[in-house]
Amino acid sequence: MNNTDLQKQIPRIVIVGGGFGGLAAAKALKHTPARITLIDRTNHHLFQPLLYQVATSVLTPGQIAAPIREVLRNQQNSTVILGEVTAVDKEQRIVRFDTIDRAGVVEPYDYLVLATGVRHSYFGHPEFEKFAPGLKNLADAVAIRNKILSAFEQAEAEEDPKKHRDILTFVLVGAGPTGVEMASAIGVLVRKTLRSEFRRVDPSSVRVVLVDMAPRVLGTFPQELSFAARRRLEDLGVQVLLGQGVDQIDEDGVVIAGERIASKTVIWTAGVAPSPAGKWLNVETDRAGRVKVRADLTVPCHPEIFVVGDTASLDQDAKPLPGVAQVAIQGGRYAGKLIHARVTGASPPGPFRYFDKGNMAVVGQGFVVLQSGKLCLSGFFAWLMWAVVHLCFLALFSMQVSVFLQWVWTYLTGRRGSRLIVNHEPFSRAEQHTSQQPAKELLGKNA
Repeated sequence: MNNTDLQKQIPRIVIVGGGFGGLAAAKALKHTPARITLIDRTNHHLFQPLLYQVATSVLTPGQIAAPIREVLRNQQNSTVILGEVTAVDKEQRIVRFDTIDRAGVVEPYDYLVLATGVRHSYFGHPEFEKFAPGLKNLADAVAIRNKILSAFEQAEAEEDPKKHRDILTFVLVGAGPTGVEMASAIGVLVRKTLRSEFRRVDPSSVRVVLVDMAPRVLGTFPQELSFAARRRLEDLGVQVLLGQGVDQIDEDGVVIAGERIASKTVIWTAGVAPSPAGKWLNVETDRAGRVKVRADLTVPCHPEIFVVGDTASLDQDAKPLPGVAQVAIQGGRYAGKLIHARVTGASPPGPFRYFDKGNMAVVGQGFVVLQSGKLCLSGFFAWLMWAVVHLCFLALFSMQVSVFLQWVWTYLTGRRGSRLIVNHEPFSRAEQHTSQQPAKELLGKNA
């Protein structure tokens, strides 16, 4: 038997997505006699729970993201491809994707794991996206960091203090964990870091507004933790508006319950929608568009296709599994183990069951609300537990060390990791106006 025939007998496993679910599946297949191809639209694995810290200048992008190839560098059965999947053919068992220089590249599979995550959802108002960016990837985080820092620079250059209020109003739409963490982080940024560096900006002119239709912040947490989080937000100067929806968002601000709030920085922290995996597969989905899977995370009638994480819809104890990182990690690990058992002929694991380790949310420096089973904690001790857990789940040891040292430094001094405005052209309008002015004057004279 030649090498070509031998390669054909080796199972081909394709994993789409290098997030928590996809990476967990790949690692679980480390010792599987198979050819694994992981396809992702970026070349890095992102630790999304800390994205808000990049957006608020605590950490740098490199401290929460690691090249997927480096994470899997010792896994000889795995190949990483930078590409964007566009279709899945279930009958021919192929995945189609685009690379940097080619379109419609085909990758065959014997087993397929879809771990494609989520994207922003503006609840039927796609026009909001232009004025209210969300926070799902590194580009989003850097763009939001640019907007926040640019607002302070604009205020510093503005001689009229009456205009500072509108320039330094930050509106966050959505009071879930992302919204609460972002709002409180902006509050700490103003109080701890920026107040001593700007001469014309009065910290009292900064306004942070957190708005949500829900009756309380952190609605998935127990009520006592929700109330503790709100008190902490208000102590940090965050204005919390609940039970009110956003009617309009434009370049001048937002309209909430008929009242306009002038703001140059609106951040969308509300809804998410699953990837188009359901459309690729042409299978049954739930109302949100997530693929309905069986108890072993496979697609009905297609036991070779697994869907994990935010893209999957599965009920446990009559409740849908939440879209959190631990569900994706445990689901990806389970899919990898089941595929390994099928390939090697080992005993397969039983149905997938998610073990809920609890929920955490940071509300400013040194304060976390934590719920695990019947245990509810808030304050500094909960923050220490949060820090340990998050450090452990960073992809590389070098990242763990770097983030730990940065957190200690920031906590002790208030100094941030990166407050750089990048990929920004603050003078483009002025230059354009200057370059056009002689032409306008010439036209006026000729007229």
